[in-house]
Amino acid sequence: MIFGFNNFNRSQFNSFKKSQYNKIYAHEAQHKAKGGSLAGPIVIEKDSRGVPIGGHVDIKMPSIDKTNPDNTIKDAKTVISSALAPFDPSSQDLKVAGEAKTILAQAQKIKNDKQKVEHKLNYYA
Repeated sequence: MIFGFNNFNRSQFNSFKKSQYNKIYAHEAQHKAKGGSLAGPIVIEKDSRGVPIGGHVDIKMPSIDKTNPDNTIKDAKTVISSALAPFDPSSQDLKVAGEAKTILAQAQKIKNDKQKVEHKLNYYA
């Protein structure tokens, strides 16, 4: 609850709501811009008085593609970039980035293992 919220006149209340909306929208727009085709629409959540209290942009978390780990690596980097785009990432943003970093590491390991096998195959050819 914002102190003095009930003491706002209508103009102050509307100005406050607009300020909150702009702040939240700017944060979410940074996610959206970096997320590209993996990012969904910007959603702004409001309380019962219509005051913006939060927002989110859904993002498609990559799955491991063992046949082409480069796709997974590219998408994981996009998710990380999107999650960390705002100057003030939330705890949820950091969680998403962490999950994408785990997927990235797994995909890089698959790629490295694949390259080792291909190198051995070429060596004996």
